[in-house]
Parts: sequence; structure tokens; C-alpha cells
Amino acid sequence: MNRRTFLKRGLQLSALPGVGLGYRAPAFATERGNLKLSLNAFSFNAALRSGDVGIEALFDFCSQQGFAAVDLTAYYIQDYPQVPPDEVLFGIKKMAHHRGLHISGTGVRNNFTESDPLLRKAEIELVKQWVVAAAKLGAPVLRVFAGPRLQEGMVWEEKAVLVVEACKECAAFAANYGVIVAMQNHNEFIQTAAQVDQIMEGVDEEWFGLVLDIGSYSQHDPYEEIQKNIRHAVNWQLKENVNHYGTQKPVDLPRLMQLIRDSDYQGYLPIETLGPGDPFEKVARFLARVREAMG
Repeated sequence: MNRRTFLKRGLQLSALPGVGLGYRAPAFATERGNLKLSLNAFSFNAALRSGDVGIEALFDFCSQQGFAAVDLTAYYIQDYPQVPPDEVLFGIKKMAHHRGLHISGTGVRNNFTESDPLLRKAEIELVKQWVVAAAKLGAPVLRVFAGPRLQEGMVWEEKAVLVVEACKECAAFAANYGVIVAMQNHNEFIQTAAQVDQIMEGVDEEWFGLVLDIGSYSQHDPYEEIQKNIRHAVNWQLKENVNHYGTQKPVDLPRLMQLIRDSDYQGYLPIETLGPGDPFEKVARFLARVREAMG
């Protein structure tokens, strides 16, 4: 069906009784979900930080590889942690558009477990500033962290209260800009599916979700943990390895993709490669494996 026929068919359908805003696409259109691949820029962390690779070169590579989008971590944007001038953000947005790319998300490094109220307020303010920047970039998701691993003598539940309060405030603020604040389970303060659930249910905000990091469940079977948390996912980090009870093991991509297909998740699946080696080669190899698993 060409575009003109498709549009004509859509107009015909909308004119039928009972078909319009409430019309549901036929089952075949969404049987496998609307999943699109993105690249998390952290895959090029060392090269981006050293200046060996710039944002434009990264976008060129993503376009050549056929990615739908880039998850552009804010670390690699001029002036971070300060938000750069609008012309910088808009320039990045235009640069991506000219290469057929969306910006599927961005992210900051923050600590919501900070005990000092003034320091925690500064962390919340950092996130709010980048919520506004994310909206200007056209990024629907801003990734945040809960905080680092607990030090001896700290109580997880007490720190979790601080994390929930901070996330609620940031999500309520982000609703005004159409940006979803999404916490990543990063095997630091957050290590299990149960802890993810506790934070998510505590925040309970429409503009809050989870960046589901498949490589950061270290306490239990990672695939069972993923299945428990997939309902919260608004974005992902698909990695080459899972943390199987503390041991790095190659991800079972067919099993993972089946979990995703069995869920109601639709949207971007950012991939991220880590460790030594040429990031161009590592990303290309992992991308081929992910595409094969997606069928």
C-alpha cells in the first residue's frame, strides 16, 4: 500500500460509524510491537570524552548503521553539568534530524540519597534544569540515578524515602515540559526488581518510569528480574552481558526479546556496549546480533 492509498484508506475509515479516535489498528499491525533501535552514547564514552569522536561523527555512524535514534547522555554536551545555550541544544536537534535520527533520551549523573538537604536540593535542581534541556532537544526521556551504593551503617529504606521524594518532585516538574523522568536501575543503590518496584510505587507519578538496565540485576536471576520490572519500562539499556548472580554472562538475546514481545512495551530499545575495544566495531557487531534476535 503506497502512502496516498494509505491516507485515503484512513480517511475512509474515519468516516465510518464507530471508527475514528477510538479506532484500533488491526492485530497484525502491532503483533510484534513498535520497537525501534537506538544507540546509547555511553558506548563511545572514552572517545567522546577524549575528543577523538564528536557528536556529529557519532550521529553519522548511527545514521550509517540504520539506528532510529540516539540516546545522547548529557555528559557529552557542551558545558555539562551546566545547560548550554539554546543554540547548542537546537543545533544538536537539527544535526540529528538531518541524519534521520531522533534523540530517544538523555541523562544526567545525580545523587538523590544525599543526606544534606541543601546538597540534595542542588541535585534536584540539576535534574530540573536538564528536564528543560531535554524538552528543547526533543528527548522524551531524561534518565536519572537513585544514588551510589550504601556505605556501612546506612539503612536502605531510609535513603529510599529521600529518593522517592526527589523523584516525585522532579516528575511533577517534568510534566510541565512533556518529559518523562526515568530512573535507571544501575546496580548501585538500586540492585533488585523488588527495590525498583518499591521506588516506582512510592513515586507513583504519571511522568516517571524506569530505564530498564538489563545488565544491573546482580542478586537474582536477571531474566526473572527483567520480567518483573518490564511494566515500568519507558526506555532500556540493552547490554552485551547480564550480571548473573555477580558473574558476567553473555545476554541471551532471543530470550530477552521474547520477554519484551510478551510485554506491552513499545518504543526505543537503546543498545550499549562496554569495555575495551573499538566502539565502532563493538557496536556494529552487537547491533547485528540484536537485529537477528528481533527477527
